Amino acid sequence: MAQYTRTRLDASFAALSDATRRGVLEQLGRADASISDLAEKFHMTLTGMKKHVGVLEQAGLVTTEKIGRVRTCKLGLRRLEEEAAWIERYRQLWDARFDALDEVVEELKRKEKVHGRKKRE
Repeated sequence: MAQYTRTRLDASFAALSDATRRGVLEQLGRADASISDLAEKFHMTLTGMKKHVGVLEQAGLVTTEKIGRVRTCKLGLRRLEEEAAWIERYRQLWDARFDALDEVVEELKRKEKVHGRKKRE
């Protein structure tokens, strides 16, 4: 199970690492679109957009349906809950580390105020 989750996270973060793919997700969040429409909107070739959509589809973030000659894209059923939980764990870890650093800095400021700054000779 852990390997499946890791693989899924890898696919999701790889898909989300590209600005065009994030833009496609934003666009599909507003309305379904054909690959041709997406390619035009993002000023790229149909082949290039197909590759981006393929990466999103492999990650489960987008689904496509071909009707006739038109392949329509829409958001997938995945809600990125696992990815959000992973990010939250690391956010909490870094918050704790920064809080500890703040305490050290405040302690140093208190000591400096009490003892005065030592002059360099």
